[in-house]
Amino acid sequence: MARPLQVEVYNPNGRYRVVSTKSMPGTRWINLLVDQDCRLEICTEAKTILSVEDIISLIGDRCDGVIGQLTEDWGEKLFSALSRAGGKAFSNMAVGYNNVDTKAATKYGVAVGNTPGVLTETTAELAASLSLAAARRIVEADEFMRAGRYDGWLPHLFVGNLLKGQTVGVIGAGRIGSAYARMMVEGFKMNLIYYDLYQATRLEKFVTGYGQFLKANGEQPVTWKRASTMEEVLREADVISLHPVLDKTTYHLINKQRLAIMKKEAVLVNCSRGPVVDEVALVEHLKANPMFRVGLDVFEDEPHMKPGLAQMKNAVVVPHIASASKWTREGMATLAALNVLGKIKGYPVWSNPNNVEPFLNENTTPPAACPSIVNSKDIGLPVSKL
Repeated sequence: MARPLQVEVYNPNGRYRVVSTKSMPGTRWINLLVDQDCRLEICTEAKTILSVEDIISLIGDRCDGVIGQLTEDWGEKLFSALSRAGGKAFSNMAVGYNNVDTKAATKYGVAVGNTPGVLTETTAELAASLSLAAARRIVEADEFMRAGRYDGWLPHLFVGNLLKGQTVGVIGAGRIGSAYARMMVEGFKMNLIYYDLYQATRLEKFVTGYGQFLKANGEQPVTWKRASTMEEVLREADVISLHPVLDKTTYHLINKQRLAIMKKEAVLVNCSRGPVVDEVALVEHLKANPMFRVGLDVFEDEPHMKPGLAQMKNAVVVPHIASASKWTREGMATLAALNVLGKIKGYPVWSNPNNVEPFLNENTTPPAACPSIVNSKDIGLPVSKL
């Protein structure tokens, strides 16, 4: 018989049993559950990704709800096990839920929560960081210094790309894409070209207003342009950041053909979803074009990289840390806990899941609502009137 997984228990005599498959940042989420009579069990097993069998063992014979992670495979087996244990609530500690079979959850009457509204700025900041790190070859230079190879200034040493006055391209100008664009336009006085199915009116007004400000102060105004095709962005932009959703239409959105039409010294950044980029084609493009650079936070076969990518000096790679600011991760933990708690308590669904600040204010009691349930309509949950 397999050894039981290690867990840390809070409020052992609590009425409702809630399982968290991982320890999460902060303590507020723990206190919120315990204060509402929940017995909380946090898996502390030294294992990065739990298997389906691991999670089934954590669920056990009685479980009211589970807080899980985007690395876990939440499908028929897990929702069936949770339902048999009497559970009706699950929440990803993530805004995305590609790892969740929502149809299976709905079949078993399980609410599926996610955590939108807290990742916008922190994800945009990482995309901006990767843009700068790749353009100015910061990681290469850091490794060079640490290796003790620097013996004096040279005219050609780690020459990179200037961002000021260049063009930033954004594919997908939603909340994160627009926040990134504002940072690059205002921070580096870059011109903007973007492609989105919907017009980003607020972003356009921002760039127009900032351009007028620069002109009034005797500087070259920035400009914006809404591209009619994605290819137009790829051809014209010096730095391109990807912010689409992942579906059948965006799988391998960046492929061999589209890489070929980009500028030879362009910078490509992806903080959206790994499969948006054909990673094999990207490696070949990086090999053939040493001045082309890329910054990646996500990968096609995460946590693995395609062969050759790790050896590319013109690639900056980080381990899916776009949301890894203290405030954001603690906020995600809080929202995930409140999704599960809200369903257990029979609360309605919050009317605007992208406006979650009332749940994050530590000085007030959170609203009596589930912050964000993605299958709320399918399982018939009412909408809060708060």
